Amino acid sequence: MNNFFFKCIVCEKEFDRSEVSYTCPACGNNLEVLYDYIKVLKQFLFFSTTGKYAGLIWKYLPFLPLKEDEVINKICIYHTPLVKSINIQPNLGIKGLKLFFKDDTKLPSGSLKDRASAVVAAYALQNKKEKIITASTGNAGCALACISAMVGVKPLIVVPRSAPEAKLVQITVYGAEIIKYNGSYDECFEYVLKLCEKHKSYFNRSTGVNPFTREGKKTVSLEIWEQLGNKVPDFIFVPVGDGNIISGVWKGFKDLYFCGLIKVMPRLIAVQSTGSNSISLTFSEIKQKLKGGHKLSELLSVIKLKKVKSKTLADSISVDLPRDGYAAIKAVFESCGDVVEVTDKEIVSAIKLLASKEGIFAEPAAAASFAGFLKYSITHRRVLENKKVVVLITGHGLKDISAISKN
Repeated sequence: MNNFFFKCIVCEKEFDRSEVSYTCPACGNNLEVLYDYIKVLKQFLFFSTTGKYAGLIWKYLPFLPLKEDEVINKICIYHTPLVKSINIQPNLGIKGLKLFFKDDTKLPSGSLKDRASAVVAAYALQNKKEKIITASTGNAGCALACISAMVGVKPLIVVPRSAPEAKLVQITVYGAEIIKYNGSYDECFEYVLKLCEKHKSYFNRSTGVNPFTREGKKTVSLEIWEQLGNKVPDFIFVPVGDGNIISGVWKGFKDLYFCGLIKVMPRLIAVQSTGSNSISLTFSEIKQKLKGGHKLSELLSVIKLKKVKSKTLADSISVDLPRDGYAAIKAVFESCGDVVEVTDKEIVSAIKLLASKEGIFAEPAAAASFAGFLKYSITHRRVLENKKVVVLITGHGLKDISAISKN
């Protein structure tokens, strides 16, 4: 197993892995996992030259907090396509633009969250955890149920009753234990925290609180880098709810940078629904205060994330209080990126355009990133000229057909 340690996203204090389970003991905020990057580079170069685990996310095992054993050999998560736009790009009229879609609808349960669940499940089993449990609006639960089936364990998934029926069916078919909680995702999250406090042997996979979810999600960035010929794109558009995917995307590129494998970084554009825009509102407040000479690290420790009453058809990015919000905001600022808000109407339009022109059927939350790109391209045409742009498509449209069938 790779040696790693933790660093707090906000107060930046460091901790040995034996000192902490989930969040920062000093300030209570989320942690990130850091490594000895000289060793990581050496191990990765070995894996690359031997072709070990070629085509699987385990090719990036040197970048992960796991050891090589029979557990990971049971979990088959293959690389997903980076699809160059055939029909949409030419009609945008942006000079020299190269537009790509990273199609994570091709993962086993149909969403990017399989990446996080693969790493969390492997870590839990390698560290003798009794039971894996998570709160989910649907996709994280589907992913954990799917991966757990591969390794022969039965997780506990807590979902709001409002979760799409297709996702509830998926979780059940994979054989997971499911609790339909009479409340919002945020209330499910709090309920899982209480369960894990009561049962110390449970391992909480819930997004944000578990730092290893970010480690799984960062593998999408490592794939993009390799698929572009060991180069980074200029922009990546990412759908954002609780903030864990975009913080994971940024973590992947930071790891490549720390290893000396890249010298420049992409700009991240966070896309939120107008009906679930906590990160957008908080980002705007911090951005305004930065103009007054404040430091980002100072502001993250004093400005609270804006709590909203989320209401959007994009259920996978519908949250009142983003559980990895500070990491997401930090990723956007560090990448010199931006935040874009899109309406449900714009999301539905993006679903139809992406499916009819490129053959990629995305669920509402996944199509939000494309809706954000379309909106951004209208006001930033010159900025996008001669640039490589990747739009992250995080979940399959069949996971929530009601949203598109009613619109």
